[in-house]
Amino acid sequence: MKTLSGFIYSNLMGWKIGNEFPDIKKSVAIFAPHTSNWDSFLGKLYVNDIGLKYNVLAKKELFVFPLNILFRAVRAIPIDRKKGNTSYVDQIATFMSQKDEIHILLAPEGTRTKVTRWKKGFYHIAKAANVPIVVISLDYRKKEIGVAGVITDLGDVNQVMKQVNEIYKDVTAEHPEKFSLNTEP
Repeated sequence: MKTLSGFIYSNLMGWKIGNEFPDIKKSVAIFAPHTSNWDSFLGKLYVNDIGLKYNVLAKKELFVFPLNILFRAVRAIPIDRKKGNTSYVDQIATFMSQKDEIHILLAPEGTRTKVTRWKKGFYHIAKAANVPIVVISLDYRKKEIGVAGVITDLGDVNQVMKQVNEIYKDVTAEHPEKFSLNTEP
């Protein structure tokens, strides 16, 4: 799968890898911009090509036959958003603590349409799990995908969001009119 993934996005689609993924065992990795269905496809090819041990999140209700087969194939973790006092952040942090190596992949925009407020779950998960945030960009102007930054100081959510905005400010989306940085605290 690794060889095929690299061949598809580099040889057939003309994309290249920017900065390499850091040598860390656990992280919350965010992908942006997310304005097209191609973003997920390119992201999947990228993580397969670099051999990343990753998971994505999906609500538990989606894990019914036959959808459960598809969701497990794309490495989705079922999240129970109705689980009493345990938040999904705690569920994911606990899941991550039980693994030697894991990277949770998220699109903080939460949708392919333009938003003014990004979801901050990625920050809360990283903080609860005590892991860094790896910022991955998909730049359609450069046809480049790769790590644009690593955030290790998770002391203040507003500072983290400022760093994320700074990292993504010059990245060009597939549909630039749909991409906006987080503009609300």
